[in-house]
Amino acid sequence: MRPQRGLLCYHALLMAESAIKQSPPKISFRVRDYMTSTVTSLTVDARLLDAALLIRRTGKRHVPVVSADGKVLGIISDRDVSRLAPSVLSPLSSEEYNRIFEGTPVTLAMTKDPVTIHPDAPVQQAVQIMTSKKFSSVLVTESDGKLAGIITVTDLLSLLGKLLGSSAA
Repeated sequence: MRPQRGLLCYHALLMAESAIKQSPPKISFRVRDYMTSTVTSLTVDARLLDAALLIRRTGKRHVPVVSADGKVLGIISDRDVSRLAPSVLSPLSSEEYNRIFEGTPVTLAMTKDPVTIHPDAPVQQAVQIMTSKKFSSVLVTESDGKLAGIITVTDLLSLLGKLLGSSAA
């Protein structure tokens, strides 16, 4: 005897509805909840020396460069500083070495018009940007372009650790 089609479809529908009701609610993760909001930045009149000293003092690898009114103009990383620094193996004297750092504008080394994300964007969007572009951070800006924070791989790994820790409990 063949099962009736309508009965089978209705049974499958009931099972699907039951599964949907039992699945956990989808949680919305927003960038603002996981970003670093206290960010030290440089202004466009800063020099490479300022960036190097700030990176060394704070241990941060990315420093936003902002206009006088706080709008993001660029970002400079520890790699950017290293790329423009003369080699310590070069025949330069320490005075010449320092003069290069003091005379090089940060705007020469920074990435101009960096990719940014809004604080209310989903964390998944930040992850997508970072993985597709191989970035280790994304600046967070308000709609007017003003710096709100930065979200880094470290911030996302912290979130992942919390999620994995809560699922293991």
